[in-house]
Amino acid sequence: MAGKLRKKDSTAILNSLYGGVVPNRGLEHIMVGRKEEVTQILKDLEAVKEGASLIKFIIGPFGSGKTFLQALIQQVAFSEKFVVGKVDFDANRRLYGSEGKAVATYSEMMKNLSIATSPDGNALPIILDQWISDVQTKTMQEKGYGSVAYDNPQFIKDVEHEIAETATKMDRLVGGFDFVRVLMQYFKGFVEDNNSLQRSALRWLRGEYSTKTEARGDLGVRDIINDSNYYDYIKVIAQFVRQIGYSGLVVNFDEAINLYKITHPQARDKNYETILKIFNDTLQGNVSGLYIIFSGTPEFLEDERRGLYSYEAIKRRLVLNKFESSEFRDLSQPVIKLTPLKHEELFLLLKNLVAIHAFHYGYASNVIGEEIRSFIVQEYSRPGAVDNLTASDIIRTFIGGLNILQQNPQFKRTKIFGDQLKSEPQTPKSVTTGRFHSAKV
Repeated sequence: MAGKLRKKDSTAILNSLYGGVVPNRGLEHIMVGRKEEVTQILKDLEAVKEGASLIKFIIGPFGSGKTFLQALIQQVAFSEKFVVGKVDFDANRRLYGSEGKAVATYSEMMKNLSIATSPDGNALPIILDQWISDVQTKTMQEKGYGSVAYDNPQFIKDVEHEIAETATKMDRLVGGFDFVRVLMQYFKGFVEDNNSLQRSALRWLRGEYSTKTEARGDLGVRDIINDSNYYDYIKVIAQFVRQIGYSGLVVNFDEAINLYKITHPQARDKNYETILKIFNDTLQGNVSGLYIIFSGTPEFLEDERRGLYSYEAIKRRLVLNKFESSEFRDLSQPVIKLTPLKHEELFLLLKNLVAIHAFHYGYASNVIGEEIRSFIVQEYSRPGAVDNLTASDIIRTFIGGLNILQQNPQFKRTKIFGDQLKSEPQTPKSVTTGRFHSAKV
């Protein structure tokens, strides 16, 4: 395991994995087999910090680790001082749609907006309050004020001028004028301790107003964030966070298979058109400081009837490097194809989980490597396992076994681990593909 394990990390890891989801912390303690991908992500984030924008498609079958890699991207992005948003597509959240289905995607991203000090979402007010605090400190020092003085009209005017200087740089972007207006209203609520005004500003920034009339009455703005313009505001947010000291904005779009599942061909194509627009914007330099990741299954990408490859302009842009193989990979291209963990990588992961479980519950584990090997082979020997069993299934079963042993020492351990193998087991077919960094079992 990497680094020092803390109880809140072990709690998140064990509870999340046993529940079949990716933990939101402590990923460094369970990361195996993704060294090359992480190296590429770091290179990508460095380019975005310098002002570039990039788009990536993480493609793999169910259980191959797409969501885990997105969570890892978030953790790496935090360490590089990025703001991160996350959205899972579903029937009511799309890239293009009417009746609020597109702006719902934006609102979900803003609700889940996270930073290193607020990794669980709802970081927007924290970002704004810290920015205002920094602006006030800068104004105080540069203008010679002895302290923050809300009772001094000139101090307020000077702070407003500094906010406008920063925010006005967004004026050239579509939606920038109203964005600046809302930021000024948020500051007004901050100074006057007007929580209602601040809530209205946050509501507008999150795309939660349904009518222009209501927004104009509350904030004096001309427009609202809606189905047709929300992507413009993602670009505004990316520019804004860079202006106030962050490295940029990372947006994780997960469950893209739900775009593939849209039954109406025209509606599906409109969503793919939006992906094409984002692709062109990021690679042609029309936006800076934005790193967008889509995660989906091979069908979402390669199905020429309903997938991205059904849209010829996208297919041309996402065609894979013809020289790439499982041994020689090109991770700099827009598409990163994932394969399930190999046998030895799964072994290392379960070995780490043994140590995490023992630490969390405060006991000395006696689970040995031979038992872990036997457990893996036993799981993959079940009928249909080679085609249907995922790493998540194995992990959940394994943690359940550790729970039983820890609470019931008299439990017959062969029911969990099977008969220990004395020789190197045969590696199941479904976990041998791909080329990953690994250690010998």
